[in-house]
Amino acid sequence: MAILFYKRAIQDILNNRFLNTVTIVTIALSVFIVSAFLLFFVNVTDLMSHWKKGIRLMAYLKAGISEQMISGEKDKIEKLPGVQTVRFIPRQEALSQLMAQMKRQSSLFQNLDENPLPEAFEVLVKPSHQDSSEIESLAIRIQAFSVVEEVEYGQKWLGRFTNIFKLFSIIGYAMCGLFFMAAVFIMANTIRLVLYQRREEIEIMRLVGATDGFIHTPFYIQGLIQGALGAALGLGGLFLIYRFVSINFEQSFAYALVKARFLSAEASALIILVSMFVGWLGCFISLKQFLKV
Repeated sequence: MAILFYKRAIQDILNNRFLNTVTIVTIALSVFIVSAFLLFFVNVTDLMSHWKKGIRLMAYLKAGISEQMISGEKDKIEKLPGVQTVRFIPRQEALSQLMAQMKRQSSLFQNLDENPLPEAFEVLVKPSHQDSSEIESLAIRIQAFSVVEEVEYGQKWLGRFTNIFKLFSIIGYAMCGLFFMAAVFIMANTIRLVLYQRREEIEIMRLVGATDGFIHTPFYIQGLIQGALGAALGLGGLFLIYRFVSINFEQSFAYALVKARFLSAEASALIILVSMFVGWLGCFISLKQFLKV
């Protein structure tokens, strides 16, 4: 009996190629867009997690501070809540690091009469204290030390990046809901048109005693197949674009910090299952309205 249902479902898809193609493409586009947002969130989350492992505050010191005082203040900063380690960076080491990072602009350093950089403390923050408010509080406490001239940790960049990430999250949720409803609507209307074309056949089947399950099951299978095909096409298209971008991205400096990754097998399987549910739900709505189940 199951084989008969599958044959009827596949035959319906083949007999209405245009309608079903439109439905599958619509589902594929919905899956592609939603999965692209999900892929973006996965990799941005990885990037933020990697970045948070090494959140540092740079405390630039005032000029003319003795080594003994620097050592004593360093010990005090290390005892502050949220501080993992503190490293003292002498002026000459800071200049050497800057020159190494700006090799292509080495001409900028040729006419330097003296080292313009201050000495500094590099403060590594514990992972448990990396909330923006806690970092701000720690920066204020370090700023209060008498040897500290200024504290810098990219607070403006951190705030903007966090706000942008939240905005994309809201947009992503809205897009997921919108395309979910659009896919269900298209699916329901496709099945409704097929039912309208086969209304006489369905009426005859009812007259000869066919059960509702016998009539409905092929349509549900049809919806599941369309959902699975749409998800496979959407994920396949996204993977091809991901491979193209990642091959070019591998040559950049950022790739050395965080390697971009595609959706996991579990996430892909869940997307396919949700897409199949969309197909089933579209059929359920259409059958309930058309056949008054």
